[in-house]
Amino acid sequence: MRTSATNRVAGLVVLGALLAVVAFLSVTQGSRSIDLADVLRALGNLGAGDDGTVTSTVTLELRVPRTLLGVLVGAALGVAGAILQGVTRNPLADAGIMGINSGAAAFVVFAITVLGVRGAGVYVWFAFAGAILATVLVYAIASMGREGATPVKLALAGAAVTAGLGSLTSAIVMTNIDALNELRFWQVGSLAGRYLPILTGVAPFLILGLLASLALGRMLNGLALGEDVARGLGQRVGLTRTAAFGVVAILAGAATAACGPIVFIGLVVPHLARFLCGPDYRWILPYSMLLAPVLLLLADVLGRIAGAPGELQVGVVLAVLCAPVFIGIVRYARLAEV
Repeated sequence: MRTSATNRVAGLVVLGALLAVVAFLSVTQGSRSIDLADVLRALGNLGAGDDGTVTSTVTLELRVPRTLLGVLVGAALGVAGAILQGVTRNPLADAGIMGINSGAAAFVVFAITVLGVRGAGVYVWFAFAGAILATVLVYAIASMGREGATPVKLALAGAAVTAGLGSLTSAIVMTNIDALNELRFWQVGSLAGRYLPILTGVAPFLILGLLASLALGRMLNGLALGEDVARGLGQRVGLTRTAAFGVVAILAGAATAACGPIVFIGLVVPHLARFLCGPDYRWILPYSMLLAPVLLLLADVLGRIAGAPGELQVGVVLAVLCAPVFIGIVRYARLAEV
């Protein structure tokens, strides 16, 4: 047991070092070619702020906030996916099928068409509200009946809410060209154009949610044994599910609001974490917290380099990278064991 714990801690250290390397690449590499020495000089003047040079502006006002947001959003989506898979006991659970993405999109469309809102810095809060309300709606529907919010009812409620809100959103954008133009840039999932105000706006929610998630590991382990066993061990299953969905709503809601619906992170990363550290959620959660931003920032850097002088959005790159990885997990890592 000690050796196993030591290996898991060593794995976290390695992932932390890998995250630092990828974050450094995210700050120093991009579609605009800038000498490494100039980037380091700008970082050295971080406390003094932007000095007006192109290098300083690109580094401090674009790349650094983008990298920090990528770290937080990646960690949030990875942990939210792990919690959802644990609480629903569904290996395919992620923010997309729990209504979070569709709720955020519906409120973005509402803000654009009804209130005339423009720009990610403004409608990010509408997306956050929509994600939260959609999560609450899914949980409320699933909780109806004597059995409460069982895994099957949660999955069905999520699918129903996602389909309903998705159809409503599609009906609106097909008749409103302005809403369609605004929504299509948000909906692809991207870290581009997310500047410091968005980072500072969602960071408190993401940090709070990540800290709260670390307290859920033991409770998720109980649910993994089955509801009857969990109750026999003295666990309050309903309270555990409520707490878990609350944390997921904060994490996935804030992350989706800031960057749009970034696919595959919440679905693939928990399985990779489980493959590396085993079925214990006390380890799966911190592993997911480090693995997800590594994958997200790596995809973002590749998209900037491959698409230069423009860039490929991170949601597109992730779909290309993660699809074969997920197929490999299904084939070799026994996906059904959550």
